[in-house]
Amino acid sequence: MSADPLAALAALLGPRGLITEAADIVPYAEDWRHLYRGAPPAVLRPADTAELAAAVKLCAKAGLGIVPQGGNTSMVGGATPSENGREVVLSLARLNRVRALDPVDLSLTIEAGATLKAAQDAAAEAGCRLPLSIASEGSATIGGVLSTNAGGNMTLRYGNARDLVLGLEVVLADGRVWEGLRRLRKDNTGYCLRQIFLGAEGTLGVITAAVLKLVPAPQARVVAFVAQPNPEAALAFLNRCQRHDPAALTAFEYMGEHGMSLVLRHIPDTALPLAHPAAHYALVEFSSPRAEPGFAETVEEVIAAAMTAGEVLDATLAASEGQARAMWRLREEHAEAQKRAGASIKNDVSVPVSLVPEFLRAAPAACAALMPGIRVVAFGHLGDGNIHFNLRPPEGMAEADFLARDHQVMDAVNGVVRLLGGSFSAEHGVGRLKTYMMPEWRGGVELDLMRALKAAFDPEGVMNPGKVLP
Repeated sequence: MSADPLAALAALLGPRGLITEAADIVPYAEDWRHLYRGAPPAVLRPADTAELAAAVKLCAKAGLGIVPQGGNTSMVGGATPSENGREVVLSLARLNRVRALDPVDLSLTIEAGATLKAAQDAAAEAGCRLPLSIASEGSATIGGVLSTNAGGNMTLRYGNARDLVLGLEVVLADGRVWEGLRRLRKDNTGYCLRQIFLGAEGTLGVITAAVLKLVPAPQARVVAFVAQPNPEAALAFLNRCQRHDPAALTAFEYMGEHGMSLVLRHIPDTALPLAHPAAHYALVEFSSPRAEPGFAETVEEVIAAAMTAGEVLDATLAASEGQARAMWRLREEHAEAQKRAGASIKNDVSVPVSLVPEFLRAAPAACAALMPGIRVVAFGHLGDGNIHFNLRPPEGMAEADFLARDHQVMDAVNGVVRLLGGSFSAEHGVGRLKTYMMPEWRGGVELDLMRALKAAFDPEGVMNPGKVLP
């Protein structure tokens, strides 16, 4: 690559807007899981949408691939450049402003480089709630969250990220800007363009700002941590909670014993809030915009009935916000605990909610048949059928030997998922890691339509090359 494109980018973006020193590029070149390490010649850090659009135009003219990167928390290598030196990283960290917040309209207009936590805090200051929560919300950015259609802990009640978006501002592959920041709840004027970019993993354009839906801040909240005998009991308890009050049930998270033991072992200042460990756990949250007298008591009654029915072995309710945070930390630190424990093969799958127990029995058996002694770390969003089914090597097996069989292990898990009518990626996306699965799972007409969209929006293939499509 000639120096001309970098010189032009330097002139456009200024010293704060372009990183070219090799040592400074390193954090942007490797993914969170250390699966991929690219060789980008530069990192672009534009100050606003206009600079970003001009930079995209320059890159497109020079034939440089553009890899948008938010908090760099992708589990599938979706924000990591290739090793060919022809792709630059595009960081939106400087596009982090709140443009508007309307507590009457219940909407937040915010730039894509803001972290999800910053967006949550802005909503909270206005007496509202952004009902989207993921473990990496302190570093994951709005652009990344929307580009991957993140799910998270409250999908059960409020849907995925795409369900919370009213409008978008997007820079297209040729540098044009689509101004779609509408706050309308109804707008039936042609194709719903925003939905095309949501979940596209930056392969069709760069999201630079969004209008997000808010809800009133909860005035009553109950968080419960329960032990359960088996997955069937977890499903029965979920159904009981839904029948009690589907509008109040905010989250229902499942955790298995091995994952919980890793959290307690590797994450400081964590403790099991129950007297004895169990094989299965659930973390349940109820919330209401009303300060309802007796709200906690009704939840206690539901749990008591579940205990009588054998669905719950033991339970505790958070008595303070600090205790609630401690309970949620046990769930949210699962990914970090696995990272500290060593090598793991991750599967982010979904099946119909009613079939989750069948999956949690069949998938471990399939993996054990392939690799005796393999250890299962299963946890996730039982309320929407999304289980993070991760595997650790058998005792004594070299990590490199284990990871060399990652496709075999993933295929064994996905064989069960396919039989149950599920998906090989529920919320993490496809990225680089899972493109090889697309022809078998989404081939034929579906993949043809995706390729046609890519060709229409990005004919030169400059937007996040090598991701999603094989």
